Amino acid sequence: MTIAGNMIIGQELVKGSKKAIYGINPATGENLEPAYLGGSAQEVERACALADQAFDVYRETDLETRAKFLGQIAANLAANGPAIIERAGLESGLPKARLEGELGRTMNQLKLFAEEVRAGRWLGVKIDTAIPERTPLPRSDLRLRHIPLGPVAVFGASNFPLAFSVAGGDTASALAAGCPVVVKGHSAHPGTSELVGKAIQAAVKSSGLPEGTFSLLFGSGADIGSALVADSRIKAVGFTGSRSGGVALMKIAAERAEPIPVYAEMSSINPVYLLPEALKNRAESIATGFVNSMLMGSGQFCTNPGLLIVKEAPELDGFVRKVVDLVRAANPTTMLTPGIHQAFESGVEKLSGNANVDLLAQAQGSSGPNQCRARLFSTSAQAFLKDHALRDEVFGSSSLIIRCKTDEEILELTRSLEGQLTATVLMDQADNTAFVKKLLSILERKVGRILFNGYPTGVEVCHAMVHGGPFPATSDSRTTSVGTEAIWRFLRPICYQDFPSDLLPEALKDQSPVPKLVNGK
Repeated sequence: MTIAGNMIIGQELVKGSKKAIYGINPATGENLEPAYLGGSAQEVERACALADQAFDVYRETDLETRAKFLGQIAANLAANGPAIIERAGLESGLPKARLEGELGRTMNQLKLFAEEVRAGRWLGVKIDTAIPERTPLPRSDLRLRHIPLGPVAVFGASNFPLAFSVAGGDTASALAAGCPVVVKGHSAHPGTSELVGKAIQAAVKSSGLPEGTFSLLFGSGADIGSALVADSRIKAVGFTGSRSGGVALMKIAAERAEPIPVYAEMSSINPVYLLPEALKNRAESIATGFVNSMLMGSGQFCTNPGLLIVKEAPELDGFVRKVVDLVRAANPTTMLTPGIHQAFESGVEKLSGNANVDLLAQAQGSSGPNQCRARLFSTSAQAFLKDHALRDEVFGSSSLIIRCKTDEEILELTRSLEGQLTATVLMDQADNTAFVKKLLSILERKVGRILFNGYPTGVEVCHAMVHGGPFPATSDSRTTSVGTEAIWRFLRPICYQDFPSDLLPEALKDQSPVPKLVNGK
């Protein structure tokens, strides 16, 4: 499988005609060949038309065929793993071990969705049989299943070139639901995207599915993405990226003649709460764990711990000194793109210039391009409450310690937070007081995942995971972009009343093995 600078539209490999995109090696700043010419309105039209043509056939594929298709994508990724990892390393600056793990995660989530498709739980079948003798009115035979929404536009993410990109969670869950997918590849890793896209394209062909089941487009700027979301044949959007980008897509989707859902994961600063007994008993180990989480992947995770909230205590100054020492000793690391590095530097400069914020530590310097020097800041709870700018996400290894005077100040600060992906509570048994219950009551309204005595970086792909949260963490707090629950974003319920048995969808027939709720049981 080779890289040739192509888009993928159904079973065709297509050269664009617009401004060229190059992958950039962030460790050196050099452009990587080949050039990827951007798509035009013509390519968007062709991809969406094929997806629309494919929908009615693909959505009614039997569960085993669809599951095998997802498994075949995973197998194709494994077969081409060395080439994918090599190119992803060049385009992202990420180490080989990290990319091997990410490729494994990408394949595993495809396999997980294959298992979920086979199980059929996601069809949500419910049957209420007829009661003709009921008075004063008889009850009809009513049967419910969930069907896919239609073709889905997926936007590849910058920070996960595999697990949140072309074959990532949005694509896997949409395909599992029965939706054809048109991906807008991220400009940071076009070569990686082409290789992964070809693996999906090959799986479509070998599985005998309609060619419009999958397409991959490229384009600099916002034109391709905007055109995709505006196209009337697209029925939902999956996006991982900036708050400004997600909100822009939400606006386009809402202003269509037929508004559609945008499932956007956008912005989160992921507060960590350090409670007094844990601070007293485990200051050194917590300092190490917190800094390791903050530094992981140059802080380029949407679950990076951006806030550390702690009440004043005799042990606090010693804990802060330990964190400062660890940050100062940290080596600089290469960030994913020049743009991400520039945004990080702008964010930390903004904090450094804030009169109510103290810069406590920064990591060692480097002469190389796009290097992340971790920063640690401190402020008071009252300053944080008064200055909304302190809540802005800094995408990279940066964290702000907020020193609080009382439990009530912590609760007030928590009430003031925007929606988050995660919140973490570090506590010992003696911390388990009425205050903790009050804190949890507030956090349940603010976040999608609450952790105890762990760190938020690291998202398990499984049935129980929630990677979502209230706005601006995501555009819809009812959903998750990781785990099998993600499939529900691309489904809707439909009821069949008094249908002849031979016209019922297979899943709704009495003899179907699909799990079902019959008359409430």
